[in-house]
Amino acid sequence: MKRLIAILTMAWLAGTGLAQAQAFPPNDTGVTMGHWHLNTRDIEANKRIFVTLGGEAMKAGNFQVVRFPGVVVYLHQNNAPPPAGGTIGTVVNHVGFIVQSVQRSVAKWKADGLAVIPGNNNRADQAFVETPDGLRIEILEDPKQRFPIQHHHVHFWVPKDQIPTIQAWYAKHFGARPGMRGQNQAADLPGVNLTFSATDMPTVTTKGRVLDHIGFDVRDLAAFVKKLEAAGVTIDRPFTPNDQGGGLAFVYDPWGTYIELNQRPNAVYVTQ
Repeated sequence: MKRLIAILTMAWLAGTGLAQAQAFPPNDTGVTMGHWHLNTRDIEANKRIFVTLGGEAMKAGNFQVVRFPGVVVYLHQNNAPPPAGGTIGTVVNHVGFIVQSVQRSVAKWKADGLAVIPGNNNRADQAFVETPDGLRIEILEDPKQRFPIQHHHVHFWVPKDQIPTIQAWYAKHFGARPGMRGQNQAADLPGVNLTFSATDMPTVTTKGRVLDHIGFDVRDLAAFVKKLEAAGVTIDRPFTPNDQGGGLAFVYDPWGTYIELNQRPNAVYVTQ
């Protein structure tokens, strides 16, 4: 019976496309970037934006998702309440993709009807896209990367004196590799650069906003959550196993970022 369930599960995963790789191989701590979970007023309108950017739309259980190398974007439409606001004003100010050429990508997207905001000071290697619900997406470029578009960063805005602390927190608990991105302190995980900038403005939690939470995939989630709990990390939902040999949990970082943790059975990874 267990073998039959496993076969049926893999068949379902293959049917949804989730048996195909989108995450990059996890680090030594067993962590890799997983997903963004969006609260949205209009799933189809948002799906069109992400497909125009170059993502692949599909169903994942009850969710509409759009998949990119390095991240899956979950489009969730709550009956009530609607998202309380966009990313600006939350601890995660914006998220980012990277493309092989910003100018070529922007020209294509505009031809397909997508509104694009110019880069800061009209930088040719930067642009922004903002969804109707206020998800702000930065576009950067790397001509040498393998994919036409892939996930790049999650950009946190915190008080200046908290930047070393948040960098160290993600290094300690998630195995993120500390470093710099340009002039900003940062920390790298497979599939994502966590960038930290200073703000004097108060920020709120991501929960309930358009980017409700970010998600990381974890190799051994039960053990991982035990370590987080022992270290005093705020656990919102303890490890909850599922019938497929995986499970999930939810935690907060000390700055209000809501984080989903997933263990995905039979995970297949893509290489950069």
